Amino acid sequence: MNVFAIVDISTLKEHEEVDPKRLKELKKKIESDGVLRMPIVIDRGSNIIIDGHHRFAAIKELGYKKIPAVFIDYSTPRVIVRSWRKNCRVTKEMIIKAGLRGKKLPPKTSKHMIVTKGKIKHISILERKINTPLGRLK
Repeated sequence: MNVFAIVDISTLKEHEEVDPKRLKELKKKIESDGVLRMPIVIDRGSNIIIDGHHRFAAIKELGYKKIPAVFIDYSTPRVIVRSWRKNCRVTKEMIIKAGLRGKKLPPKTSKHMIVTKGKIKHISILERKINTPLGRLK
């Protein structure tokens, strides 16, 4: 079962760097909208960010202290990790190691998928649109 919560960003661990250009654009969008549209995905066992590094970085750089998150069990075989990059192999162990040690992988190293109803889909299917007002994230 996945759990939704608004969490303190200081408790979360990153495993992947962000693209500076994409981060800048996302920060502008979030500021102009006045809401964070989607939660991020976190491993409930380690507090490592699985999906949503750019949203996390944008919220952090904008000075907010909290972020909406969906917590999952990363150890389940239903969660699969692949790479967005060609000729790049990535494993769950690499993700956990990077997150716990603070040595981030390059942007777009990990692509998390989940098996649902017999089909493999991007993990973002767990991120329901929530439109959280930025005022709730102070």
